[in-house]
Amino acid sequence: MKILLAGGGTAGHINPAIAIAQAMKERNPKAEILFVGNEGGLEQRLVPDAGFPIKSVSIRGFKRSLSPKAIAENIGTVFKAVSASGAAKKIIRDFAPDICVGTGGYVSGPVIRAAQKMGIPTAVHEQNAFPGVTNKMLSKKAKMVMLAMDAAKKHFPENTSFTLTGNPVRAQMGKTDKESARRALGLDQRPVVLSFGGSMGARKINENMASLIARSGKDGKYQHIHAYGKYGLWFPDLVREKGADPEKCQNLDVREYIDNMDLCLAAADLVVCRCGAITLTEIQIMGKPSVLIPSPYVAENHQYHNAMALVNEQAASVIEEKDLTEERLISEIDRLLSDPELLSRYAHNAEKMAIVDANERICRVLEQILKEK
Repeated sequence: MKILLAGGGTAGHINPAIAIAQAMKERNPKAEILFVGNEGGLEQRLVPDAGFPIKSVSIRGFKRSLSPKAIAENIGTVFKAVSASGAAKKIIRDFAPDICVGTGGYVSGPVIRAAQKMGIPTAVHEQNAFPGVTNKMLSKKAKMVMLAMDAAKKHFPENTSFTLTGNPVRAQMGKTDKESARRALGLDQRPVVLSFGGSMGARKINENMASLIARSGKDGKYQHIHAYGKYGLWFPDLVREKGADPEKCQNLDVREYIDNMDLCLAAADLVVCRCGAITLTEIQIMGKPSVLIPSPYVAENHQYHNAMALVNEQAASVIEEKDLTEERLISEIDRLLSDPELLSRYAHNAEKMAIVDANERICRVLEQILKEK
């Protein structure tokens, strides 16, 4: 059995692909698995770290602006798309997969489209309630579109084949209890706040978390794990400006990216984050209370709707970015951490929302497609 997975650009597309690969390998130890990612993307580090081989194509998205610069870049993007298609075909011919699975991101387009043209069965996994352009395009010839949420159906062509699977989670997620995770991370019994804005970082979360993290560095009340992302390299200096050096405060763990999210989530008492589908799935699986700050820069404002699904079940608090201030965020975090009963209720309600067998559902879908082939 040979399985090719294509997805990349952000952790929200990469981690589901890794989770699918891990689940299929566990069920079929002799399976051969290959990833295809974008040249220079985050997947070039995350996939090998997970123990899987990866090949690369080079592709980027189109600019929506009509400025001369954007038009010139879009012309270059067309040439990249043609080149990526040829590279994808060569990778597929060389590997000869039995099935190709796309999890979104620009790189999924040329790879899964090439597989469809070559007569290889394909499946698509959509993580969000509002699907991306690539997945909508690929769904027309996919054997199956696997959905995390039923709400996504209305955005696909009418003749699409659907099944509800939920979002896959990495094999390590949920395997470690809070006390073991804290020991592994060198944390004590003080409250742990885990905050992040995605692999690229979120400027507003960084800016508004800095004062609380600096306060904790001085008073030691909370322990913090904070990831500032690829575009937040300035964040440690901001915390220093506010009076605490992250490198000298033992209760502050400030880094660019969280590679061990399973441990960090297990250790956390409260999570502060964006509302990407995979992030919320992991919060639900781990049963963690959260303060959610939806990105207003995504299609159809889908992160807000993702967040409200938890808020409506009394599983989280939400602060829209337009209302976000240091004072509001600090006040909400202090309020929640001073109310163990409310934290417990949020955690319990989040856990009730989880689709806990998503990995198994996805494996069954792929195995059925392979059986029919």
